[in-house]
Amino acid sequence: MTASLVLSTDEVPPRERAPVWREWVWRHFGGLDSDLYGDSDFDGHLAASQAGDVILTRLEANRHRVLRTPQMARSSEAAYLKIVAPWQGSAEVAQRGREAAVRAGGWTLYDTTADYTVANPERSDHLIVMLPKQQLATPGLPLDQLMARRVGGGSGISRVALETMRHTYLELPHMSEAAARGAGDLIIQLVRLSLMELAGQETPQTQREALKDRIRQHVAQHLRDPALSIDGIAQALRCSKRHLHNAFAGDDDTLTGYILQQRLACSIRELLDPANAARPITDIALASGFCNLSHFSRVFREHTGGSPSDFRRRAATR
Repeated sequence: MTASLVLSTDEVPPRERAPVWREWVWRHFGGLDSDLYGDSDFDGHLAASQAGDVILTRLEANRHRVLRTPQMARSSEAAYLKIVAPWQGSAEVAQRGREAAVRAGGWTLYDTTADYTVANPERSDHLIVMLPKQQLATPGLPLDQLMARRVGGGSGISRVALETMRHTYLELPHMSEAAARGAGDLIIQLVRLSLMELAGQETPQTQREALKDRIRQHVAQHLRDPALSIDGIAQALRCSKRHLHNAFAGDDDTLTGYILQQRLACSIRELLDPANAARPITDIALASGFCNLSHFSRVFREHTGGSPSDFRRRAATR
């Protein structure tokens, strides 16, 4: 998967950059006016990709401001909640009588169905994430009261959400469409949990889901390491093994089973890749985190009904 949209003023004559940039911003974000603080020199870069229903845009540009009037908001066809999460620089969001200023390590959000302004008073490198508003609506969650508030990102579930958004954007070019959609769904879930916590609605359920998401993220990052273990995860996340197992209580699988399923899925993706047609199955097994070929073959046969070599041969024939 590659970026669905890439725009740069590098190839635009300097005197035309400002109006061209305004037009790009207007079209990409669905009706949004902008100005450049009166500056005559400007350069900007915009690259966007989509993870399921979530749109992720990296925006690098000189200082500028964007404005959405009530009329623009009413004419918008889609309702999104929009997150700004700076990698560099700062952003100042104003909506519903509130203001939030964020720098790297923090994020805030605003509603595209209402008027707002976002000031970027210095050269910035921002991640902009657009999430369908309907999918974040939860009974009892006062979304209107959470707009233009600094959510954070330094610790807890809001940090997990921030890192997931960043890593998803960076890894999207290497994801299949199905994987990208799953990543988008995960972002929506993590943002919802972050907003529930911000609204003071943290419950044992949200704490459990937050821990589970941290576990999944750690497993994804260390999946190919044969030394990945329950003890190691507990030490890395600074919690007891009992808490780890409780996070998966009630699920169809245990944490150990989840890790095994993820490794198996990784190996299947490798076996289906035509680029690995001549790659030894032992290499694929070890690269997927299995300790040895015999264990991998036994697990593979239990879950697919055949050997890895037969599976690859049938896939190549298809």
